[in-house]
Amino acid sequence: MPQSHLDATDIRILEAIQTNGRLSNVDLANRIGLSPSACLRRVQALENEGYVRGYSAQLNPKKVGLGVTAVVMVTIAQDNEEQMDAFRRRMIALPEVLFCLAVTGVADYILRVVAPDLEAFERFVVRDLLKTPGVKDVRSHFVIGTVKDNVGLPLTYAEGAHH
Repeated sequence: MPQSHLDATDIRILEAIQTNGRLSNVDLANRIGLSPSACLRRVQALENEGYVRGYSAQLNPKKVGLGVTAVVMVTIAQDNEEQMDAFRRRMIALPEVLFCLAVTGVADYILRVVAPDLEAFERFVVRDLLKTPGVKDVRSHFVIGTVKDNVGLPLTYAEGAHH
């Protein structure tokens, strides 16, 4: 398990900002029970130490015209580091790929892909994915509903978290 030197106050700060990254420093300080200057120092330290990777808005894919979401399992033909690196670089460059995870098991990678419609998804698979050197097998699973889509981490497991 990775070592963490987070104390209970750090955990409360991280929980608050991962729930609402738009909290002002004053509101965050009031919520945590710190002075605004002490709160700001702690947030900056957490950012500098890499606990906070950034801040962003969560967009609704359907509202922005991306009505199809698929989980795609990709198998690479050979366990060749050059092909793996080329595949990774290609996935990073493709805007339809929201995430690309290297995994163990029946596939080498799992992707989350969005597209406006099925025709656009098909074009993505045929034009971009299947033509990527080294791709041996592609299996798509279309998302028909979302049960849970939590972008926050369960910080109750963080070492040193004492609520």
